[in-house]
Amino acid sequence: MAAVRRNIVTNAAARNAFVEGVKRLKAENVGVTTGQLGIPGTSKQLSTYDSFVVWHHRAMSEFTPTTQGDRNAAHRGPAFLPWHRHMLIVLEAQLQRVLADPAFGLPYWDWAKDGELPKTDQPKSALWKATAIGGDGDPTLGGAVPDGPFSDSTGWRLQVASDSNGVLRSVDRPLRRGFDVARGLPRKADVAQALARTSYDVSPWGSLSAGLRNRVEGWVPAASAPHLHNRVHVWVGGDMLPASSPNDPVFYLNHCNVDRIWAAWQKQRPTAAYRPPQTASTDLFRHRPDDPLYSIFDAGGNGPPLNQMLDVSSVYTYGSLAVA
Repeated sequence: MAAVRRNIVTNAAARNAFVEGVKRLKAENVGVTTGQLGIPGTSKQLSTYDSFVVWHHRAMSEFTPTTQGDRNAAHRGPAFLPWHRHMLIVLEAQLQRVLADPAFGLPYWDWAKDGELPKTDQPKSALWKATAIGGDGDPTLGGAVPDGPFSDSTGWRLQVASDSNGVLRSVDRPLRRGFDVARGLPRKADVAQALARTSYDVSPWGSLSAGLRNRVEGWVPAASAPHLHNRVHVWVGGDMLPASSPNDPVFYLNHCNVDRIWAAWQKQRPTAAYRPPQTASTDLFRHRPDDPLYSIFDAGGNGPPLNQMLDVSSVYTYGSLAVA
């Protein structure tokens, strides 16, 4: 039976289960140390939750092709949506396990709905209450989140994080946020413009492409970048900014909504093919349909083929696809 993913703001049961499951994964020792993974700093045990942070960081360091520093195994290229869909499915399975609930579905944050609010009211959304996932960082505490289930007072501490040079290091500090109220969140009209793209992706298959993928990822249009997904990362700020952004659980709420937008586009355009085709240049390895998705949990870094992420209706559905 497929799990159903619900709105975290309007569904208290989904919100409470998500928070509880995430905290259980954070407390679960995965049996590997940062030292064993070659992560600089004091060697310490990693949790199951931390392993997803490592995975995301390393995917961003896996450039495709290796001779350039832009498109990588999970971003700035066609695999952006399938790779993160795979990541969400793997996390969802882990949450189902620790919650002993095979029907649990990851909740999503409909940030475009909050984006319709005046900018000064957006941080007042129910999502940011102490009884939900906690609010903005406190500048007097270095941006540390002072309340909610992921605050320092609850024992939530970061174990790995990207430094200013983009190097993943062993750390021991609170979660940080820094809401960019002046910028504001994306709006429903922005999502509608993405849904209007008729092609999934187009050449040059990077941050300059004009298809749906790049519009949702947020590199275009340049005049208003960061856009959609990227803008949400920038708006939350703090630990949502570097490659170790899964340190903040709101990362998954953002990407679940991004995936929901893709699902809505797929439903509207059932005959629109994934692009590029398998016959594309080998420079696009990990972005073609039969290529393996990058994974630290599989031998050789090779996870399932990308095309397995194109129809996941047997795994989960969304309670609503009203994204715009």
